Amino acid sequence: MRLRTWLRLHSTLVYAFLYGPIVMLVILSFNRSGLPTAWGGFSLHWYRELLHNEALLNAALNSVLVAAGSTLVSAVFGTLLAMGLERIARSLVLDAFVFLPMIIPDIVLAIALLSFFTLIELPLSLLTITVSHIVFNIAFVAAIVRTRLSYFDNTLEEASLDLGAPPLKTFFNVTLPLILPGVLAGSLLAFTISLDEFVIAFFTAGPSQPTLPILIYSMVRFGVTPDVNALATVVLSVSALLILISQRLGGTEGFF
Repeated sequence: MRLRTWLRLHSTLVYAFLYGPIVMLVILSFNRSGLPTAWGGFSLHWYRELLHNEALLNAALNSVLVAAGSTLVSAVFGTLLAMGLERIARSLVLDAFVFLPMIIPDIVLAIALLSFFTLIELPLSLLTITVSHIVFNIAFVAAIVRTRLSYFDNTLEEASLDLGAPPLKTFFNVTLPLILPGVLAGSLLAFTISLDEFVIAFFTAGPSQPTLPILIYSMVRFGVTPDVNALATVVLSVSALLILISQRLGGTEGFF
């Protein structure tokens, strides 16, 4: 009983340390005061101000466009990559190379991508950020879809082929519907990671089209307005929702 009490106390302290600042940020987003860190009463004023802040809204739109574009491409190529690794070319060496972008420090990958874009003389823009995010998002999608494929019943595909269905039709009518929860889970995770990513975007972004994390970083350096707390709360809520949906899709066999 004493050990259990200490474990509960330890868990409480850890969760308070991890999520205390986040809870404080959410509370301050409803702050009436014009200071971002001084409480002045409950109000939705800064959420209304957020709707009129064109710089923040444009940066948020840039982040959504980058996340959506990278997620779409990563979902397609990540799924195909997972099927190839699981069924055709099983190799520990290939696995290491495929999933390397997931474990390489962001700063190293950012410098490498910036050097590559400079070498091919591609101007930095939202396109370069999107391509950069595709590099590591493919690995995340492939990892989740491959987990789904490891529980796949291959006899279903064999039955479809035996009944005369061509391979392509078998894939779209049999394989894809069964692995779709894994594909959606990987896509939602990729979207969330891309939406919040800062280091790689900072190195590969153009001067006139910042993403939301880059703009907030610049505002932190020169002075944060309270509507940033409101926007951070919205982004946090969306990210948490996507992660919960991703876990639900990836962890439940009978979701559909």
